[in-house]
Amino acid sequence: MDSKFKSDGSIKYIYGFNPETKLARPLIGTSVPAGFPSPATDYIEGSLDLNEYLIQHKASTFFVRAAGYSMINAGIGPDDILIVDRALEAVHKRIVIAIVNGEFTVKRLRIENGEYWLAPENDDYEPLKIEEDSAFTIWGVVTYVIHKV
Repeated sequence: MDSKFKSDGSIKYIYGFNPETKLARPLIGTSVPAGFPSPATDYIEGSLDLNEYLIQHKASTFFVRAAGYSMINAGIGPDDILIVDRALEAVHKRIVIAIVNGEFTVKRLRIENGEYWLAPENDDYEPLKIEEDSAFTIWGVVTYVIHKV
């Protein structure tokens, strides 16, 4: 991590992605019901490479470790890993990694009447309106969240 890295407290680390890494695991051929369990089948459908499944644009994908609780109602908590694609277009209601006045943050992008807002997903935090004189960049779009259960 670069020593000049600054965050508003919602991002802890940014990691690069190595597209040469493979992680293929067996994929069971049946769905698992969330209700009453049915007898399990031992049929393996094939293998699932998590990198292939989770990453669309290998050259522009990064992993970001979240910090804080500002996005907890979106399912993003401290130490969760965010998969961030810098090739995707940031549109209204997407969760994005943004740089505002030199600090990284993860928030939901709101575009309303031509105004840009970065909205937390926790009522204890206030939305941030992006003013014309703000140094503002969308760094990437969050595509997946990985966390322990």
